[in-house]
Amino acid sequence: MASLPIHLYFELVAFVASVSLFFQKGTPRYMKTFPFFLLLTLVIEFVGWQMQTVKAREKSIWLYNFFVIVIFDYYLFILKNFIRNIKVRQVISFFLCMYPVIAIVDIFYIQKHEFHSFTYAFGCVLVVAGCIYYYLELFRAPKFVNLIREPAFWITAGLLFFHCCTFFFFSLINMLFKDSKFLLSANTILKFVLFLFYLLFTIGFLCRLTFSRNKALKRARMR
Repeated sequence: MASLPIHLYFELVAFVASVSLFFQKGTPRYMKTFPFFLLLTLVIEFVGWQMQTVKAREKSIWLYNFFVIVIFDYYLFILKNFIRNIKVRQVISFFLCMYPVIAIVDIFYIQKHEFHSFTYAFGCVLVVAGCIYYYLELFRAPKFVNLIREPAFWITAGLLFFHCCTFFFFSLINMLFKDSKFLLSANTILKFVLFLFYLLFTIGFLCRLTFSRNKALKRARMR
């Protein structure tokens, strides 16, 4: 039996770290959805890996096509909660509803029997735009924000980095499948991108937990 893809281990570490959100005081409800999302991601990725055979490859494409819709909608949902501006939140809510419709049209009527790279690229643009606005809002904030202890900062950094790096790869993936040598090199780079992506997520999940422990140590020393 072939060994598990290395990116599944990255996802597993991020999932375990995300469970800590349930034990951190003041964690918003929307942040507590991360463990469920990452668990679903692990399951889908494992099933997709098992389906990577000649006979099941087309079925795995359908699996990933529909799961990508869930991924982008979830990330937009998270970014919407990070952002304070009401009008921008309304715009994100609009695309939360419209993106699945656009993607399904692409899957069934435009890019049949292949990865829906057009709407993947569109999803990347939406996520990157949301990330950029979050940072603009963050750096314009009147109050000082300790970025090292700010989960939204790290999670948004992961989203921005990943979707900027994978925009061209997945946008052209249907053509890349025809060039096995280039695809092999691109997969190596993608593993590194995934490592940094989930590392930033893991830091975001644990940064406040680390703060709580340091605070407890200081109190213990004072006593």
